[in-house]
Amino acid sequence: MPDVFCDTSVIQYLFQVGLLDLLFTLYQEISIPAAVANELAEGRVHGVDLPDVESMSRFRIRTVPAPQSIQILKSLGSGEREVLTLALTSTDHLVLIDDALARQHARELSLRFTGTLGILLRAKQSGLLVEIRSILDNLERKGFRLDKRTRAAMIKLAGEP
Repeated sequence: MPDVFCDTSVIQYLFQVGLLDLLFTLYQEISIPAAVANELAEGRVHGVDLPDVESMSRFRIRTVPAPQSIQILKSLGSGEREVLTLALTSTDHLVLIDDALARQHARELSLRFTGTLGILLRAKQSGLLVEIRSILDNLERKGFRLDKRTRAAMIKLAGEP
């Protein structure tokens, strides 16, 4: 089982649609950098519906070694930057990240990654979800950006009419 490093948006959206437990069913332990825990706490302070990961034992909060956050990633937020940095410390890793620019950097760094949609698709293919169409609807209502082509591809890959 790879070391799994998760960014804020994946936790946020799965929590807001009531599917956060999918993370632990699929991956058991999830590591998050302190920056992600801080982003979630800050969001809760501002009234956003987010989990308190510090009280959840299945999240392992990790500190990024020294101030070695990858300098080329200055264009990313601290959560994305720290997630990618932590993933580089592991030879067998999976990064859970949605941000397009962060995914581009992950690709350039040869990091394996997936995001909220990939998790939903894997859960559907594993029989953990009956369908994903209504989940996609719910995600979009929560502010998840999903273009029509990606939505159509997800529904097709999930084997839904």
